[in-house]
Amino acid sequence: MKTIRENVKRFTPAPLWHAGRRSLQAVQHARLWPQAAFHPWRRDSIRQLAALKDIHRGQRCFIIGNGPSLKVTDTYRLRDEFTFGLNRIYLAFPNWGFHTSYFVSVNSLVIEQCAEDIRALPMPKFLSWRSRRWIAPTPDLAFLHTTYTGPKFSTDVRGRVWEGATVTYVAMQLAFHMGFDEVILIGVDHSFVSQGAPNTTIVSQGDDRDHFNTAYFGKGFRWQLPDLDVSEQAYHLAHQTYMRAGRRIIDATIDGQLTIFPKVDYDTLF
Repeated sequence: MKTIRENVKRFTPAPLWHAGRRSLQAVQHARLWPQAAFHPWRRDSIRQLAALKDIHRGQRCFIIGNGPSLKVTDTYRLRDEFTFGLNRIYLAFPNWGFHTSYFVSVNSLVIEQCAEDIRALPMPKFLSWRSRRWIAPTPDLAFLHTTYTGPKFSTDVRGRVWEGATVTYVAMQLAFHMGFDEVILIGVDHSFVSQGAPNTTIVSQGDDRDHFNTAYFGKGFRWQLPDLDVSEQAYHLAHQTYMRAGRRIIDATIDGQLTIFPKVDYDTLF
Protein backbone atom coordinates (compact mmCIF):
# COMPACT_ATOMS: atom_id res chain seq x y z
CA MET A 1 0.00 0.00 0.00
CA LYS A 2 1.31 3.41 -0.93
CA THR A 3 2.03 5.82 1.91
CA ILE A 4 0.34 9.20 2.15
CA ARG A 5 3.66 10.83 1.29
CA GLU A 6 4.01 8.73 -1.87
CA ASN A 7 0.47 9.61 -2.98
CA VAL A 8 1.01 13.32 -2.36
CA LYS A 9 4.27 13.20 -4.30
CA ARG A 10 2.60 11.34 -7.16
CA PHE A 11 -0.04 14.04 -7.70
CA THR A 12 2.16 17.08 -7.01
CA PRO A 13 4.04 18.72 -9.91
CA ALA A 14 7.75 17.97 -9.55
CA PRO A 15 8.89 21.63 -9.29
CA LEU A 16 6.33 22.27 -6.55
CA TRP A 17 7.30 19.08 -4.70
CA HIS A 18 11.00 19.92 -4.75
CA ALA A 19 10.35 23.52 -3.70
CA GLY A 20 8.25 22.33 -0.79
CA ARG A 21 10.90 19.83 0.22
CA ARG A 22 13.60 22.49 0.17
CA SER A 23 11.40 24.81 2.23
CA LEU A 24 10.79 22.09 4.82
CA GLN A 25 14.51 21.36 5.04
CA ALA A 26 15.23 25.06 5.47
CA VAL A 27 12.80 25.21 8.38
CA GLN A 28 14.38 22.13 9.96
CA HIS A 29 17.89 23.56 9.58
CA ALA A 30 16.78 26.92 10.99
CA ARG A 31 15.35 25.18 14.04
CA LEU A 32 18.66 23.44 14.74
CA TRP A 33 20.87 26.41 13.92
CA PRO A 34 20.77 28.50 17.16
CA GLN A 35 22.26 25.81 19.40
CA ALA A 36 24.62 24.60 16.67
CA ALA A 37 25.90 28.16 16.29
CA PHE A 38 25.83 29.64 19.78
CA HIS A 39 26.05 26.83 22.33
CA PRO A 40 29.36 27.23 24.29
CA TRP A 41 30.52 23.77 23.25
CA ARG A 42 29.95 24.59 19.60
CA ARG A 43 31.62 27.99 19.97
CA ASP A 44 34.72 26.19 21.29
CA SER A 45 34.54 23.76 18.36
CA ILE A 46 34.23 26.61 15.86
CA ARG A 47 37.40 28.16 17.31
CA GLN A 48 39.21 24.82 17.00
CA LEU A 49 38.07 24.46 13.40
CA ALA A 50 39.16 28.01 12.62
CA ALA A 51 42.67 27.16 13.83
CA LEU A 52 42.76 24.21 11.41
CA LYS A 53 41.73 26.19 8.32
CA ASP A 54 44.29 25.64 5.51
CA ILE A 55 47.02 24.35 7.83
CA HIS A 56 47.88 21.56 5.34
CA ARG A 57 48.10 23.53 2.09
CA GLY A 58 50.33 21.80 -0.45
CA GLN A 59 50.17 18.45 1.36
CA ARG A 60 48.39 15.17 0.75
CA CYS A 61 46.32 12.94 2.99
CA PHE A 62 44.71 9.52 2.96
CA ILE A 63 41.09 8.92 3.89
CA ILE A 64 40.89 5.35 5.10
CA GLY A 65 37.58 3.58 4.57
CA ASN A 66 36.67 0.43 6.44
CA GLY A 67 36.01 -2.01 3.58
CA PRO A 68 37.37 -5.56 3.39
CA SER A 69 40.03 -4.39 0.92
CA LEU A 70 41.86 -2.85 3.85
CA LYS A 71 42.95 -6.38 4.79
CA VAL A 72 45.02 -6.61 1.59
CA THR A 73 46.34 -3.04 1.69
CA ASP A 74 49.84 -2.38 3.03
CA THR A 75 48.74 0.21 5.58
CA TYR A 76 52.18 0.28 7.25
CA ARG A 77 53.22 2.62 4.43
CA LEU A 78 50.88 5.21 5.90
CA ARG A 79 52.62 5.51 9.26
CA ASP A 80 54.25 8.85 8.29
CA GLU A 81 51.36 10.16 6.18
CA PHE A 82 48.47 12.40 7.19
CA THR A 83 45.48 10.11 7.59
CA PHE A 84 41.79 10.30 8.44
CA GLY A 85 40.30 7.27 10.20
CA LEU A 86 36.55 6.69 10.29
CA ASN A 87 34.10 5.10 12.73
CA ARG A 88 35.60 1.85 14.10
CA ILE A 89 38.93 2.11 12.29
CA TYR A 90 40.61 1.96 15.70
CA LEU A 91 40.09 -1.82 15.70
CA ALA A 92 43.01 -1.95 13.25
CA PHE A 93 45.43 0.18 15.30
CA PRO A 94 46.92 -2.66 17.40
CA ASN A 95 47.89 -4.57 14.24
CA TRP A 96 49.17 -1.46 12.47
CA GLY A 97 51.31 -0.25 15.34
CA PHE A 98 50.19 3.37 14.77
CA HIS A 99 46.98 5.39 14.72
CA THR A 100 45.54 7.79 12.19
CA SER A 101 46.28 11.52 12.35
CA TYR A 102 42.60 12.41 12.66
CA PHE A 103 39.38 10.58 13.53
CA VAL A 104 35.88 11.27 12.18
CA SER A 105 32.50 9.81 13.13
CA VAL A 106 29.03 11.27 12.58
CA ASN A 107 26.73 8.24 12.73
CA SER A 108 24.67 8.34 15.92
CA LEU A 109 24.41 4.55 16.23
CA VAL A 110 28.18 4.15 15.99
CA ILE A 111 28.91 6.94 18.46
CA GLU A 112 26.30 5.78 20.97
CA GLN A 113 27.58 2.19 21.03
CA CYS A 114 31.29 3.07 20.85
CA ALA A 115 31.43 6.23 22.96
CA GLU A 116 33.89 4.79 25.47
CA ASP A 117 36.27 3.63 22.71
CA ILE A 118 36.05 6.97 20.92
CA ARG A 119 36.69 8.98 24.10
CA ALA A 120 39.93 7.04 24.61
CA LEU A 121 41.38 7.78 21.17
CA PRO A 122 44.50 9.98 21.36
CA MET A 123 44.21 11.97 18.11
CA PRO A 124 42.05 15.02 17.22
CA LYS A 125 38.45 13.88 16.83
CA PHE A 126 35.58 15.30 14.78
CA LEU A 127 32.10 14.20 15.78
CA SER A 128 28.56 15.25 14.90
CA TRP A 129 26.91 17.81 17.17
CA ARG A 130 24.34 15.09 17.97
CA SER A 131 27.07 13.08 19.69
CA ARG A 132 27.14 15.49 22.65
CA ARG A 133 24.50 13.20 24.19
CA TRP A 134 27.16 10.53 24.67
CA ILE A 135 30.52 12.33 24.61
CA ALA A 136 31.34 15.53 26.48
CA PRO A 137 33.77 18.03 24.93
CA THR A 138 37.53 17.65 25.37
CA PRO A 139 40.42 19.78 24.07
CA ASP A 140 41.00 17.36 21.16
CA LEU A 141 37.35 17.07 20.08
CA ALA A 142 35.47 19.34 17.69
CA PHE A 143 31.72 19.07 17.17
CA LEU A 144 30.53 19.46 13.57
CA HIS A 145 27.04 20.74 12.75
CA THR A 146 26.15 17.90 10.39
CA THR A 147 22.76 17.30 8.78
CA TYR A 148 21.14 14.45 6.86
CA THR A 149 19.46 16.79 4.36
CA GLY A 150 20.40 19.79 2.22
CA PRO A 151 23.01 18.56 -0.29
CA LYS A 152 26.12 20.76 -0.35
CA PHE A 153 29.89 20.55 -0.11
CA SER A 154 31.24 22.70 2.70
CA THR A 155 34.65 24.20 1.97
CA ASP A 156 34.58 25.68 5.49
CA VAL A 157 33.30 23.22 8.08
CA ARG A 158 32.62 25.80 10.75
CA GLY A 159 29.08 26.03 9.33
CA ARG A 160 26.61 23.33 8.38
CA VAL A 161 28.08 20.15 6.89
CA TRP A 162 25.97 17.73 4.84
CA GLU A 163 26.71 14.11 5.70
CA GLY A 164 25.97 12.74 2.23
CA ALA A 165 25.02 9.33 3.70
CA THR A 166 28.66 8.49 4.47
CA VAL A 167 31.29 9.63 6.94
CA THR A 168 33.81 9.45 4.09
CA TYR A 169 32.16 12.51 2.55
CA VAL A 170 32.44 14.41 5.84
CA ALA A 171 36.15 13.57 5.92
CA MET A 172 36.52 14.96 2.38
CA GLN A 173 35.03 18.25 3.54
CA LEU A 174 37.34 18.34 6.55
CA ALA A 175 40.34 17.65 4.32
CA PHE A 176 39.36 20.54 2.05
CA HIS A 177 38.89 22.83 5.05
CA MET A 178 42.39 21.93 6.25
CA GLY A 179 43.81 22.75 2.84
CA PHE A 180 44.98 19.36 1.60
CA ASP A 181 45.71 19.55 -2.13
CA GLU A 182 45.46 15.81 -2.74
CA VAL A 183 43.16 13.33 -1.04
CA ILE A 184 43.72 9.62 -1.60
CA LEU A 185 41.04 7.04 -0.81
CA ILE A 186 41.82 3.53 0.37
CA GLY A 187 39.46 0.96 1.80
CA VAL A 188 36.45 2.66 0.18
CA ASP A 189 35.10 -0.52 -1.42
CA HIS A 190 31.66 0.95 -2.15
CA SER A 191 30.04 -2.48 -2.10
CA PHE A 192 28.19 -4.40 0.59
CA VAL A 193 27.14 -8.00 1.09
CA SER A 194 24.29 -6.91 3.35
CA GLN A 195 21.19 -5.96 1.37
CA GLY A 196 18.03 -4.05 2.20
CA ALA A 197 16.35 -0.67 2.05
CA PRO A 198 18.92 2.15 2.43
CA ASN A 199 19.23 3.65 5.91
CA THR A 200 17.26 0.82 7.52
CA THR A 201 18.51 0.08 11.03
CA ILE A 202 19.33 -3.59 11.52
CA VAL A 203 20.95 -5.66 14.25
CA SER A 204 23.89 -7.77 13.15
CA GLN A 205 23.28 -11.48 13.58
CA GLY A 206 26.88 -12.63 13.27
CA ASP A 207 30.30 -11.82 11.87
CA ASP A 208 30.59 -8.67 9.78
CA ARG A 209 31.47 -9.42 6.14
CA ASP A 210 31.19 -5.81 4.95
CA HIS A 211 34.21 -4.37 6.79
CA PHE A 212 37.86 -5.16 7.42
CA ASN A 213 37.20 -6.80 10.80
CA THR A 214 34.47 -9.37 11.48
CA ALA A 215 33.84 -7.65 14.83
CA TYR A 216 33.39 -4.22 13.20
CA PHE A 217 29.59 -4.45 13.24
CA GLY A 218 29.60 -7.83 14.95
CA LYS A 219 26.75 -9.78 16.48
CA GLY A 220 24.31 -7.56 18.35
CA PHE A 221 25.60 -4.28 16.88
CA ARG A 222 22.93 -1.90 15.57
CA TRP A 223 23.80 -0.23 12.27
CA GLN A 224 22.18 1.31 9.21
CA LEU A 225 22.28 -0.19 5.74
CA PRO A 226 24.19 2.00 3.27
CA ASP A 227 22.64 4.45 0.83
CA LEU A 228 25.06 4.15 -2.09
CA ASP A 229 22.99 6.36 -4.40
CA VAL A 230 23.08 9.34 -2.05
CA SER A 231 26.74 8.78 -1.25
CA GLU A 232 27.52 8.85 -4.99
CA GLN A 233 25.66 12.15 -5.27
CA ALA A 234 27.87 13.45 -2.47
CA TYR A 235 31.05 12.12 -4.06
CA HIS A 236 30.21 13.90 -7.32
CA LEU A 237 29.93 17.17 -5.37
CA ALA A 238 33.30 16.51 -3.72
CA HIS A 239 34.97 15.66 -7.03
CA GLN A 240 33.67 18.82 -8.69
CA THR A 241 34.58 21.08 -5.78
CA TYR A 242 38.14 19.78 -5.54
CA MET A 243 38.64 20.09 -9.30
CA ARG A 244 37.37 23.66 -9.38
CA ALA A 245 39.86 24.54 -6.64
CA GLY A 246 42.78 22.97 -8.54
CA ARG A 247 42.94 20.06 -6.10
CA ARG A 248 42.03 16.43 -6.52
CA ILE A 249 40.64 13.28 -4.94
CA ILE A 250 42.00 9.99 -6.28
CA ASP A 251 40.98 6.44 -5.47
CA ALA A 252 43.62 3.86 -4.58
CA THR A 253 41.20 1.33 -3.10
CA ILE A 254 42.21 -2.17 -4.14
CA ASP A 255 39.41 -3.61 -6.32
CA GLY A 256 37.02 -0.89 -5.18
CA GLN A 257 33.68 -0.46 -6.96
CA LEU A 258 33.52 3.35 -6.79
CA THR A 259 33.90 4.90 -10.26
CA ILE A 260 33.64 8.64 -9.59
CA PHE A 261 37.26 9.49 -8.83
CA PRO A 262 40.36 8.76 -10.95
CA LYS A 263 41.86 5.38 -10.10
CA VAL A 264 45.51 4.94 -9.13
CA ASP A 265 47.62 1.95 -8.21
CA TYR A 266 48.30 2.11 -4.46
CA ASP A 267 51.87 0.86 -4.88
CA THR A 268 52.77 3.80 -7.18
CA LEU A 269 52.07 6.36 -4.45
CA PHE A 270 55.23 5.71 -2.44
